[in-house]
Amino acid sequence: MRRGTLFVNGSARNGKVVAVYGTLSDLLSVASNKLGIKATSVYNGKGGLIDDIALIRDDDVLFVCEGEPFIDPQTDGRAQEELTGSHTDWLTLNVGGRYFTTTRSTLVNKEPDSMLAHMFKDKDAWGNKQDPRGAFLIDRSPEYFEPILNYLRHGQLIVNDGINLLGVLEEARFFGIDSLIEHLEIAIKNSQPAEDHSPISRKEFVRFLLATPTKSELRCQGLNFSGADLSRLDLRYINFKMANLSRCNLAHANLCCANLERADLSGSVLDCANLQGVKMLCSNAEGASLKGCNFEDPSGLKANLEGANLKGVDMEGSQMTGINLRVATLKNAKLKNCNLRGATLAGTDLENCDLSGCDLQEANLRGSNVKGAIFEEMLTPLHMSQSVR
Repeated sequence: MRRGTLFVNGSARNGKVVAVYGTLSDLLSVASNKLGIKATSVYNGKGGLIDDIALIRDDDVLFVCEGEPFIDPQTDGRAQEELTGSHTDWLTLNVGGRYFTTTRSTLVNKEPDSMLAHMFKDKDAWGNKQDPRGAFLIDRSPEYFEPILNYLRHGQLIVNDGINLLGVLEEARFFGIDSLIEHLEIAIKNSQPAEDHSPISRKEFVRFLLATPTKSELRCQGLNFSGADLSRLDLRYINFKMANLSRCNLAHANLCCANLERADLSGSVLDCANLQGVKMLCSNAEGASLKGCNFEDPSGLKANLEGANLKGVDMEGSQMTGINLRVATLKNAKLKNCNLRGATLAGTDLENCDLSGCDLQEANLRGSNVKGAIFEEMLTPLHMSQSVR
């Protein structure tokens, strides 16, 4: 049986004596295990490429490489670790104006398929991209690069407070640090707060109001205010579209021009609220109390409650001049002494609705359902043209 001494290409140190047998593939496999590299080819001491194991003689000195050309250790003093994945020379990186000093092996060994490994595996690959101090220029964010460099150093993901994990994740994807990407995705998922569907309290909402400039629209679309006390607050122009305001106390609140489209106001109290120009299209206010509310805007802006569910609401004494209640449902509602002058009630369900004492002058009731409705003590007589198509 023959034997040979294996060295890493370009090095005459730390050789390994191995038995030479089988095929060339067997020898490359042994060399990979012994030298800790991914051996792809073998050269003799004169730089000749060996393509058949029969060409190896007993006690031959062989140089194993990972695909790079043969390097004679006698004429080239650079050790293999300076040219392959086991570099130990120091270098400085200028990342977005911040300097990092590290070893080439740190950038290459842990993630050999990453962009950083390809950039610095060969010593001269990045030679013309240096600043006047000799640091390698990298146009990336230094605060996001630092956790990546530390990960390559010790294999642990450590991110200081104030660093956005999403930024580090994007850097990891850019540089192709695949093993770190998985760690970051898990960390980001764990850092997300648990879904909290609990209602927003008055204290929390007041804090939001105080932090919002007076000229900025506050978006509360889809939020949960169920059961909250929002009485007497200035809620003008706020977007409550599809919000849950069920059982809320909104008495005396200023909801001028607020957007309550498709909001849930069931069981809420809005007594004496200012609802000038409010948008309540298709909202659900079943069983709500709207006594003494003001829907009348002196500027002429009409409140729009088209298609709203107002079953059983109490709107007694409300000012609703010109209000749009087209195809709304007001079954069993109380509208005693309301001002509905010029209101649009076309196609509205007014079954069993108490309209006694109302002012319906010029109101449009065409196609409305007035079965069982009470029209006692009307301020102005109801003309047939108002209700007949």
